[in-house]
Amino acid sequence: MSAAYRPKSLSVVVPVYNEAESLPGLEEELTSALDGLGIPYEVILVDDGSTDESPRLLGEICARRAAFRAVFFKQNAGQSAAMAAGFRRARGEVTVTLDADLQNPPADIPPLLEHLGDYDCACGWRRERSDNWLRRASSRIANSVRNWLSGETVTDIGCSLKAYRTEFLQRIRLFRGAHRFLPTLLKMEGARVVEVPVRHRPRTRGTSKYGVWNRLFRSSYDLLGVRWLKSRVLTYEVAEETGAGLDEETG
Repeated sequence: MSAAYRPKSLSVVVPVYNEAESLPGLEEELTSALDGLGIPYEVILVDDGSTDESPRLLGEICARRAAFRAVFFKQNAGQSAAMAAGFRRARGEVTVTLDADLQNPPADIPPLLEHLGDYDCACGWRRERSDNWLRRASSRIANSVRNWLSGETVTDIGCSLKAYRTEFLQRIRLFRGAHRFLPTLLKMEGARVVEVPVRHRPRTRGTSKYGVWNRLFRSSYDLLGVRWLKSRVLTYEVAEETGAGLDEETG
């Protein structure tokens, strides 16, 4: 981590849905990466209504690791809901998001944090994808369509490995599918966003929960809403302000 910026504390939010095979490795790799930072941290594991052994394993992880805590949904609510629940509970100065499948190594979290001295959000960019050709093609198409409709230039919106100044996450209200547009929503709040190359590994455990339908067609309706929001953002500059109003003691 650079000397220019060192967060006082860190929250890591991990949505979990039927990832029992990946959880032991996730615990080990996250602990190794975060212990090396030398700052207080917490890991918030949000179980999105898993039907496998994930809830049991999450309970065991939290019993072993004081820095880990888990939130359990009554039923599957989606990735955006899982992230929203984690963001609401995050107490760190910086919040990192990460998928539970370990395709993005937790060891790439520190390089993201280094960029928060100059930016408010550092988005992982999977420069060398380890997915099959269909997933790579669907991702390229989805990114192109989203950027075209939203007026964005985000290279890899599908990469969940991102680091945010928590104060900016608290300014936005999430909706279903919002996790796909977080950089855009944060920019609308004045956040400075940068993309950072990160590694990407083949999935060796479990199965992917998201395909072409999720990446492109299901998000089309949301894209139109985000585009409309961007066109309606309030912009103004205060020329002057005078008068006392309520002071701190009376207010």
